Amino acid sequence: MSYGVSAALQSAIYNALTAAVAVTDLVGADIYDAMPTGTVPPLYVSIGAETVRAANDKTGSGAVHDVRIAVVTDVQGFAAAKAVAAAISDTLHDADLTLARGRLIYLNFDRAVADRSDAGAGRTIVLRFKARVEDD
Repeated sequence: MSYGVSAALQSAIYNALTAAVAVTDLVGADIYDAMPTGTVPPLYVSIGAETVRAANDKTGSGAVHDVRIAVVTDVQGFAAAKAVAAAISDTLHDADLTLARGRLIYLNFDRAVADRSDAGAGRTIVLRFKARVEDD
């Protein structure tokens, strides 16, 4: 197994989301890999945690990445967050992304959890994608 493709995969996902008009029409440039500092936008996307497991075969090193992407809003109601989540899912599911290192075999939507924030006012939707990669 190699974890070496992880940064390349995250970068390709980020680039796909920032290039997708369907996503940027809803959140603008508010797509992050860490909590935004300063004034937090009322609606944003956070490329979050991942879990990776080995997926080697006879042809070489590989891994399956369980990538989480969160849509976060401080607005009550799920409508805006669900619109962004749908745009992200449409953009990434079965996407043919070029990686700076390694090769993407597949990127598929796995599941999502929509929930209220701890304070109850905002909403968060965490989408999970499975990505199978091979390392060169």
